[in-house]
Amino acid sequence: MLLPLLLTAGLLTAPANGVREYVALGDSWSADVSILHLTTEHVPSGCAQSSENYPKQVAAAIGARVFRDATCGGATTDHMTRAQDVNWIRGLIDGVNAPQFDRLTPMTDLVTLGIGGNDAGLAAAVAQCITLLPTLTLLPGATLPAPFGAPCKKRWVKDGVDHMSRSIQASAPKVAAAIAGIKRRSPRADILLVDYLAGLPETGGCYPYVQVTDLDMDWLSAKLRELNAMLARVARTSGVRLVDTYTTSRGHDVCRRPGVRWVEGLLPLSTDPLGPAIPFHPNQLGADHQARTVLKVVKPSDI
Repeated sequence: MLLPLLLTAGLLTAPANGVREYVALGDSWSADVSILHLTTEHVPSGCAQSSENYPKQVAAAIGARVFRDATCGGATTDHMTRAQDVNWIRGLIDGVNAPQFDRLTPMTDLVTLGIGGNDAGLAAAVAQCITLLPTLTLLPGATLPAPFGAPCKKRWVKDGVDHMSRSIQASAPKVAAAIAGIKRRSPRADILLVDYLAGLPETGGCYPYVQVTDLDMDWLSAKLRELNAMLARVARTSGVRLVDTYTTSRGHDVCRRPGVRWVEGLLPLSTDPLGPAIPFHPNQLGADHQARTVLKVVKPSDI
């Protein structure tokens, strides 16, 4: 899948003035594509990092002479400067990922950063919104408790206050601090802040294919847009460039048919590539789109 992308982009060989050292930082939406393509070349197996994620595609396309991929599933901005324990199944999916900033050097000249979803708690909220039954009203104003029908939105929106929105905004200074930390360690680096694909439909859901009620899907989708808007503001105020993967991925959400969706739903199987998948994460088509979008933003001197 990578070779056609490189041929199309005409980037199989980088010129002499290309990137010397590229470092990829981020969470699972940067790290993984498929369990079948899991690699431990850069991180322990517990990070669930794929051999065909977008950072590796970008590194190959620009001909980076040195490449380090620190991306790791479950990462937050704290894990830029603190080790991340990823011991899920000892002896199989385990390890400790060193602080991601450890991969940066004064010679690093390109950094991609995809972070913020776990800081805000939005990634966990999607999983918590899975409901085994559509919302059922037992008595006026009464519904079955989660996960048997109660809208998960009620967990975060109380007395007119949306606590997820507050959490997203509280994550902004953390992302800004991460960018500042990159600048201190790698002052010559071109820093690209990568947002999140349009993995959720903007209106309504597709119950029971994805077991999230329409009410909750609308709310989650709105929070995803708020998260990306926050990242865009941080990019502007921090003086770095945003890679907008969301706008051009609309219409490829979890409710689309195989071959069209770029983010998998609850069913842990994918056709892109064929095999087990990580629910609510980009598939190979999504990773390919992320790579294409990053490459459009990379400075011409880097390629």
